[in-house]
Order: sequence, then C-alpha cells, then structure tokens
Amino acid sequence: MEPQAEPKPIPLMTPYKMGASLDLAHRVVLAPLTRQRSYGNVPQPHAAVYYGQRATPGGMLITEATGVSDTAQGYTDTPGVWTAEQAEAWRPVVDAVHAKGALFFCQLWHVGRVSKYGFQPGGAAPVSSTERMVGPQVRHDGSTKEFSPPRRLAAEEIPMIVDDFRKATRNAINAGTYMRT
Repeated sequence: MEPQAEPKPIPLMTPYKMGASLDLAHRVVLAPLTRQRSYGNVPQPHAAVYYGQRATPGGMLITEATGVSDTAQGYTDTPGVWTAEQAEAWRPVVDAVHAKGALFFCQLWHVGRVSKYGFQPGGAAPVSSTERMVGPQVRHDGSTKEFSPPRRLAAEEIPMIVDDFRKATRNAINAGTYMRT
C-alpha cells in the first residue's frame, strides 16, 4: 500500500502578510456590507454580537460603510463615527472582535449625490462634485429608489469634507479600529 500524499493546503486558509505589520492567519475577510441596523446612525449593542460571531483568531473584518458626517448619509439606519456618542458605541463592537483575536477596520464613507433631501441636515441638497443626478435604482423587492438633485460643492467647501474624514478617522482609531477609506 502506497503512502498517501499530504493534502495541499486550501489557499484561502493559508496565512497572509498584509503590508509591513499585519499578519493574517487566513485570507477570508468579512467584506463591508450595509446592514442598516444602526438606529439614529449609532451602532447598536447587537452589532457587537454580529461582528463578534464572524471574527476568528488572526482574521480581518471590515465594518459596514460608516458615515463621516451628517451630510454623508444616504440610507436609513447606517452607522456613523462623526460624534463622540457614535465612536463610543463602536467600542464594544471593536472589543468583541478583538476578544476573538481578529483585526477590525472601519470603512469610512460619504455618499455624495447618492442621497435625498430627507437625509441631509435641514433638508438641503446632497453635496457632490457634480450637479448631475443619480438615476433611479431598482431595489431587491422591485421598488425604485429615487435620489434628490445634488449641489456641487464650492471649492472653499472641499476642506470641510476633508476635515469630516479627518475627524471620523480620529474617532474610529479612538474606538479601537484601524481605518480604511
């Protein structure tokens, strides 16, 4: 009887060195998926359970798209990280992931023109780099989502958006995540 050959490792389950300092135990990563369960743009306690269940030792998770400001919103109940309350609400989520030995990155976003007046402070037009509208999008249930006409940012407003990303990055890091933009 011939000896059996050693099975080849499954590539997804092999270690990976990401950059100079991040060592992953495997290559399976939880991608960012919008969950829309952060009421008032604040991550809820159940998020710690959700992300914690998906964390593995040496693994990596990326948060759902997380807004950088009140003008960054375009969908209901998406989390933010622009206020101290939001950043503090992320801490138990981060702790649950880290308790399993996984890395946790925060994906920061600004939806730009993919928004409606109702999501914007004071019912203002969504801000964007263009005044061109986004066409209607068909949802999974067959309904259509319409967007409001955006307002092109003035050149002097751009630093404010950059500052929103800076503040959100600082909040995400203070909550214990790495950051990914």
